[in-house]
Amino acid sequence: MTRQLVRVRVRIHGVVQGVYFRQSTRRQAQAAGVTGWVRNCSDGSVEAVFEGEASAVADVVAWCHQGPAAAYVSQVDAVNEPYTGEFSLFKVSGW
Repeated sequence: MTRQLVRVRVRIHGVVQGVYFRQSTRRQAQAAGVTGWVRNCSDGSVEAVFEGEASAVADVVAWCHQGPAAAYVSQVDAVNEPYTGEFSLFKVSGW
Protein backbone atom coordinates (compact mmCIF):
# COMPACT_ATOMS: atom_id res chain seq x y z
CA MET A 1 0.00 0.00 0.00
CA THR A 2 1.35 3.41 -1.00
CA ARG A 3 1.53 6.14 1.63
CA GLN A 4 -0.56 9.17 0.80
CA LEU A 5 1.37 12.30 1.73
CA VAL A 6 -0.59 15.51 2.16
CA ARG A 7 -0.20 19.15 3.17
CA VAL A 8 -2.89 21.12 5.00
CA ARG A 9 -2.79 24.80 6.03
CA VAL A 10 -5.05 25.69 8.94
CA ARG A 11 -6.12 28.92 10.60
CA ILE A 12 -7.51 28.50 14.11
CA HIS A 13 -9.75 31.23 15.55
CA GLY A 14 -10.96 31.86 19.09
CA VAL A 15 -9.01 32.15 22.35
CA VAL A 16 -5.89 30.52 20.94
CA GLN A 17 -3.01 32.81 21.88
CA GLY A 18 -1.50 32.87 25.35
CA VAL A 19 -2.92 29.42 26.12
CA TYR A 20 0.06 27.26 25.08
CA PHE A 21 -1.56 26.47 21.71
CA ARG A 22 1.62 26.56 19.61
CA GLN A 23 3.67 24.34 21.93
CA SER A 24 0.77 21.91 22.31
CA THR A 25 0.38 21.78 18.53
CA ARG A 26 4.09 21.02 18.17
CA ARG A 27 3.77 18.14 20.64
CA GLN A 28 0.73 16.74 18.82
CA ALA A 29 2.45 17.00 15.43
CA GLN A 30 5.68 15.41 16.65
CA ALA A 31 3.80 12.54 18.29
CA ALA A 32 1.95 11.92 15.00
CA GLY A 33 5.11 12.14 12.87
CA VAL A 34 3.87 15.29 11.11
CA THR A 35 6.22 18.06 9.94
CA GLY A 36 5.61 21.78 9.31
CA TRP A 37 5.19 24.85 11.50
CA VAL A 38 2.79 26.82 13.70
CA ARG A 39 2.72 30.56 14.47
CA ASN A 40 0.62 33.27 16.07
CA CYS A 41 -0.98 35.78 13.69
CA SER A 42 -1.45 39.48 14.35
CA ASP A 43 -5.26 39.11 14.25
CA GLY A 44 -5.22 36.81 17.30
CA SER A 45 -5.55 33.56 15.35
CA VAL A 46 -3.00 30.75 14.99
CA GLU A 47 -1.82 29.47 11.60
CA ALA A 48 -0.16 26.14 10.92
CA VAL A 49 1.04 24.03 8.02
CA PHE A 50 1.07 20.25 8.46
CA GLU A 51 2.72 17.73 6.14
CA GLY A 52 2.81 13.98 6.43
CA GLU A 53 0.76 10.85 6.02
CA ALA A 54 -2.90 11.69 5.38
CA SER A 55 -4.25 9.94 8.49
CA ALA A 56 -1.64 11.54 10.78
CA VAL A 57 -2.29 15.03 9.38
CA ALA A 58 -6.05 14.47 9.72
CA ASP A 59 -5.55 13.53 13.39
CA VAL A 60 -3.57 16.72 14.12
CA VAL A 61 -6.08 18.90 12.24
CA ALA A 62 -8.90 17.26 14.23
CA TRP A 63 -7.03 18.03 17.47
CA CYS A 64 -6.85 21.72 16.40
CA HIS A 65 -10.65 21.92 16.69
CA GLN A 66 -10.22 21.55 20.47
CA GLY A 67 -6.63 22.55 21.24
CA PRO A 68 -5.12 22.58 24.73
CA ALA A 69 -7.30 22.79 27.84
CA ALA A 70 -7.15 26.59 28.22
CA ALA A 71 -8.06 27.29 24.57
CA TYR A 72 -11.49 28.06 23.16
CA VAL A 73 -11.61 27.27 19.44
CA SER A 74 -14.48 28.97 17.60
CA GLN A 75 -13.49 28.08 14.03
CA VAL A 76 -10.86 26.14 12.08
CA ASP A 77 -10.31 26.89 8.40
CA ALA A 78 -8.39 24.11 6.63
CA VAL A 79 -7.11 24.23 3.05
CA ASN A 80 -5.41 21.36 1.24
CA GLU A 81 -2.24 22.39 -0.58
CA PRO A 82 0.20 20.45 -2.75
CA TYR A 83 2.60 18.32 -0.68
CA THR A 84 6.17 19.66 -0.89
CA GLY A 85 8.23 17.57 1.53
CA GLU A 86 10.17 20.71 2.46
CA PHE A 87 10.14 20.17 6.23
CA SER A 88 12.32 17.83 8.28
CA LEU A 89 10.62 18.59 11.60
CA PHE A 90 7.79 20.58 13.18
CA LYS A 91 8.68 24.01 14.52
CA VAL A 92 7.09 26.86 16.41
CA SER A 93 7.53 30.26 14.76
CA GLY A 94 6.93 33.79 15.98
CA TRP A 95 4.82 36.26 14.04
